[in-house]
Amino acid sequence: MRSRDAALDGIRAFAALGVWLLHVGSNTGVMYREGMFPWMMSRLGIAVPIFFLLSGLLLYRPWARAVIEDTPRPGPLRYLWRRVLRVMPVYWLVTGLALWAWSSFDWTGRLKWMLLLQNFFPGDPVPDGLYQMWTLPIEMSFYVLLPVLAWALHQWARGGNRPVRLLAGIAVLPAISVAAVVAARELGQPQLALLLPYHLVFFACGMAMAVLSVWIGHSRVIDSLAPQLLVLAALLYALLSTGLAGPRTLTLPTLSQSLWRISLEAAVAVLVVAPFALASKPGSLRDRVLGNPVCAYLGRISYSFFLWHAPVITLQLKIMGAQPFQGDFASVAVVSFVVTMLLSVGSYHLVEVSALKLSRHRSAPARPPAAPAALPAAPAP
Repeated sequence: MRSRDAALDGIRAFAALGVWLLHVGSNTGVMYREGMFPWMMSRLGIAVPIFFLLSGLLLYRPWARAVIEDTPRPGPLRYLWRRVLRVMPVYWLVTGLALWAWSSFDWTGRLKWMLLLQNFFPGDPVPDGLYQMWTLPIEMSFYVLLPVLAWALHQWARGGNRPVRLLAGIAVLPAISVAAVVAARELGQPQLALLLPYHLVFFACGMAMAVLSVWIGHSRVIDSLAPQLLVLAALLYALLSTGLAGPRTLTLPTLSQSLWRISLEAAVAVLVVAPFALASKPGSLRDRVLGNPVCAYLGRISYSFFLWHAPVITLQLKIMGAQPFQGDFASVAVVSFVVTMLLSVGSYHLVEVSALKLSRHRSAPARPPAAPAALPAAPAP
């Protein structure tokens, strides 16, 4: 288990670095140039499905184990308290500073952002340095929904073969995503892309993986096919990096492009995570690369890295006086990486770790060890 979780932390680390590179490329205009490299850079928002999938996997796994192995279910209130302490303290720190520095909101506008309600008011302007925060309300919506969803799946699964019925129940969730995509495009409601139903397919993939990880444990088939799965993920990412999945700019994609995009993103996310979640092998090259202490540590601080990187890039560009999409890629990349890393290390140890210690010290009935804390998602283009 320890090796598996270290490798998953490594996946978080690389995904977070991808988001940082995406925003360096977009803010300096490199992402919008011609060529395959800019196109592939523009799809680094694949971190969103990967983070959402990891949340579904790690957070639903205790509930899946409770159904399949008849272990005690997590307490909903304690679970939600831990989620709040995991996400909100460092979010309040970074968002509060950015709002103070660059926002002209009144107290109601600031309150929306501090309570993660910004996605429900899509007409409001996005303050400088906070363009990456739109995924967090989606993540928090899943946190709140999960106990109810887990309870419903538990009731459904009791009527037969429990793992099979769990998978069948989870299979309904991608259909909700498809319906949301169709509604967003056909009814002219693009704001639906800021809400949980649009992204449920990614959480569902993680939840299904959680069921499989409890039911079958280590899969020799996936283990033997792991190199091929990772190569296939790379090939599908190359396909995702074409016009088939929509434009690189903020221009709205067509319905066909939107469906292709969520399908390819879900496939890539599953192919990347499955060899580590279902077939972790400590001696393999893939686990040594992603599960080494450096990558695992970067994964642990990746939430802070995600929160800080956009304000740091914004401040750097303002200091440089750079015009939109015209900054120097190399200097922005180097400076923003170093500064963001330093801030991330500090906020992780001073804020995140302290909040998690508080959650552990809170009195509650003894329960089996919970899955490692899931990381809020990284932004898409």
